[in-house]
Amino acid sequence: MEFAFYLSGLVAVLATLGVICNTNPVHGVLYLVVSLLAVALVFVALGAPFAGALEVIVYAGAIMVLFVFVVMMLNLGQAAVAQERIWLQPRTWLGPSLLAAALLLTLIATLWRGDAGMLMQGDMLSAKQVGTVLFGPWLLVVELSAMLLLAALVTATHVGRQPRSDSKTGKEAS
Repeated sequence: MEFAFYLSGLVAVLATLGVICNTNPVHGVLYLVVSLLAVALVFVALGAPFAGALEVIVYAGAIMVLFVFVVMMLNLGQAAVAQERIWLQPRTWLGPSLLAAALLLTLIATLWRGDAGMLMQGDMLSAKQVGTVLFGPWLLVVELSAMLLLAALVTATHVGRQPRSDSKTGKEAS
């Protein structure tokens, strides 16, 4: 299980560097998905499968769908169609694919050897324990973060509905 932890940590760091160093938003989103999946595997290797499942469902699933929609909204116009053809080339997917393949091989090797039940250290974390902690002493923090996310959603909706202005003429674009 230590091998899975260290390899997943390495993939997470490399994929995160890919997110930071890429100027292309689509490439950044691909690397971010791989990074989030690697962090989920780190949680599983540390004995927190519930936290790993939450990472995949909430971050790699739901949040990444929002990022894809944002990227889709950014790519408007004829120039974007030509750019998307360039993005669909295999070299675009090479880095994220190699990192994801390393994660998949690590997961398969861990399951094949039967090390999935072995923990590095500590006790198994259950959903009940997470809920008890989050909605016990940390209830105020959970509620405040929910309000912050709601405010961000309302702000993004408001900003997205504002008419864009043409930078050359100063008039609103239709």
